[in-house]
Amino acid sequence: MPQIDMTSRPDAVMLFAAGFGTRMAPLTDNCPKPLIPVAGKPLVDHALALVRGVDPARIVANTHYLADQMERHLHPLGVTIAHEQPEILDTGGGLRAALPLLGDRPVFTMNTDAIWAGPNPLTLLQQAWDPGRMDALLVCVPIAQTVGREGEGDFDVDDAGRISRGKAFVYGGAQIIKTDGLHGIPERAFSLNLLWDDMSSRDKLFALRYPGRWCDVGRPSGIALAENMLRETDV
Repeated sequence: MPQIDMTSRPDAVMLFAAGFGTRMAPLTDNCPKPLIPVAGKPLVDHALALVRGVDPARIVANTHYLADQMERHLHPLGVTIAHEQPEILDTGGGLRAALPLLGDRPVFTMNTDAIWAGPNPLTLLQQAWDPGRMDALLVCVPIAQTVGREGEGDFDVDDAGRISRGKAFVYGGAQIIKTDGLHGIPERAFSLNLLWDDMSSRDKLFALRYPGRWCDVGRPSGIALAENMLRETDV
């Protein structure tokens, strides 16, 4: 039986929790978006419940806006904080800055502004990850299975699962990604889109098609939509 190279398997999770939550105003005037309650608990706690399902060795969250509130909430939950200062670093810069806390392996990353109704997306990623073929595996949701999404999708997906820019699928905010390429990007603050585009050009960017439903909680109206989705799922 072939031996599994454990160094190619993710054992850490990065939670993106540093943003200003501008679209959620006025709810975010005095509260960071990840702490806004949905169905009785903060958004970030919904994400953490999924994270616990893959039993990572380390959980790291970046902070910037109203960081003291985030740290008071997350520290007792065993989450290590990567505080971004004096500026916010976006997803790519934030992930790179947190690498000393995350380690050298590929990592899970997860946004904290979405609600999932269906299988744990991180478990699905863990099962489908093929490091010999993939540099990143993104959970992508068919546009018809999204709730609260405004506009078109982010990607198209071919029969082999490779991603290209398109309209049919929405990136759900969860992935496994190799981080080596981050070191070659000169900007301090930058989006992971830069790394994804490079991976896509080398046919190394793949999608996992999510079988359930997904709700974007990027605006105040998304709270009721997410709660309704969860109630419908529980029926």
